Order: sequence, then C-alpha cells, then structure tokens
Amino acid sequence: MIRLLWALSAHARYYLRRYMPTNIALDAIRTRGGLKWGIPAMLLSVPYLVAAAYCTTLIEDGGPGWLNLLILLFCWNALKFLIMGPVSVVLLIRARIQEAVERRRVRRMDAAQPVEYAMGSVA
Repeated sequence: MIRLLWALSAHARYYLRRYMPTNIALDAIRTRGGLKWGIPAMLLSVPYLVAAAYCTTLIEDGGPGWLNLLILLFCWNALKFLIMGPVSVVLLIRARIQEAVERRRVRRMDAAQPVEYAMGSVA
C-alpha cells in the first residue's frame, strides 16, 4: 500500500513539474541563464495575490466555497515566486564564484606551463 502511494505521488509530482506553467517558469529560472530573471519574476506574485484577494471578496459576498481552493492555489504560486527571487540571487552568486574559480585555475595552469612546451619546441 505504501509503495502504491509512493508511486502515485511520484507520478503526480512528475506531471505537475512537467506541465504546470508556474513550475515550468521556475525551472527555467533555475538554469544558469535564467538566474538573472529571479528578482523580476518576483513581480509575478502580485497578480496571484490580487486574484486571491478578489476571490476572498467574492466568498465574503456569498460566492461558492470552492473558491477557497483557488485562493490556496493563488497564494501557493505567489509564495513560490516570492521565494525564488532571493534563492536565484544566491544561486547566481554561487555560479559566478564557481566560474571565477575555474577561470583562475585555467590561468594558473597556463602560467605554470613552460614556454618551450607551449611553443611546441622541446629541447
């Protein structure tokens, strides 16, 4: 039974990760080229919060109760984008440090190589 639940949750996670627009956007932001878009992507949380506030107003005015699920979804997506901003900054800093270390290592390897070997003439 636990194995079935585990497999079901794995398939559900795969489906949501693959086909839901917010997850696709967040996966694109997590790439090396997309890390610079983390802070501007935080602005995408604003429409989600506005939609959640609108649904809350509809519920208070006697709207259907299933709008609570939409409020939960809107708040969850807003939080995902709000959190991704600072996380992308940390990931970008880490990537740039790793790239600088690699450039420094390549320069040291080139500087340590003897000139005779670099020019192709071996004595």
